[in-house]
Amino acid sequence: MNQICITTSTSAGLEQILPWIFYHKVIGVSTFFLFVEGKAASPGVSKVLESIPDVKLIYRTRELEEQQAKSRIWNETWLSSFFYKPCNYELFVKQSLNMEMAIVMAREADMDWILHLDTDELIYPAGTREYSLRKLLSDVPKYVDMVVFPNYESSVERDDIKDPFSEVSMFKKNYDHLPKDTYFGNYKESTRGNPNYFLTYGNGKSAARVQHHLRPNGAHRWHNYMKTPK
Repeated sequence: MNQICITTSTSAGLEQILPWIFYHKVIGVSTFFLFVEGKAASPGVSKVLESIPDVKLIYRTRELEEQQAKSRIWNETWLSSFFYKPCNYELFVKQSLNMEMAIVMAREADMDWILHLDTDELIYPAGTREYSLRKLLSDVPKYVDMVVFPNYESSVERDDIKDPFSEVSMFKKNYDHLPKDTYFGNYKESTRGNPNYFLTYGNGKSAARVQHHLRPNGAHRWHNYMKTPK
């Protein structure tokens, strides 16, 4: 059966990270590579995380930054427009550098699939027996290199929500899963003056088969230095 790992870059606390890890363990993820900083890297939080089997923490140390400074990513045209920019751009570059390291770790750990998810996101293998992500990915034909999961975005119903994972029940569907007339017919109403349909992004996240020459392609996709992934 497939071995699946998730990598993330997080500064969240235990109240967010623990349910996220245990949920993904239940659906079949075996290994977690957490690039931690801020609250997630604090002694109290990291001690708990390090005690969980198959959770590996990578701290944002000077050694890590020096190692990442030598990455071939800095010479790549596909990411160059994001360099030396503030805020989300900086995060995007950092996530890509972390994903690059996670690929190496995934290969060393004999993983079959790798996903990059944030700790406020859950992968949802709808339509599979027992909601098994392992089952879903083991049914993917061998020639397929990547599986894209369109994202749904939670619609927060109250302003006093403490735990989004258990208290939010309403979601805005991805436009990939909507009939075009429904999407365009309700666009004004659902965006409420925001130019974007979703507040964050709409292109989903993806799982990649761990193989030679795999590389990140931003935070949402994977690519390969030697071929165009299927």
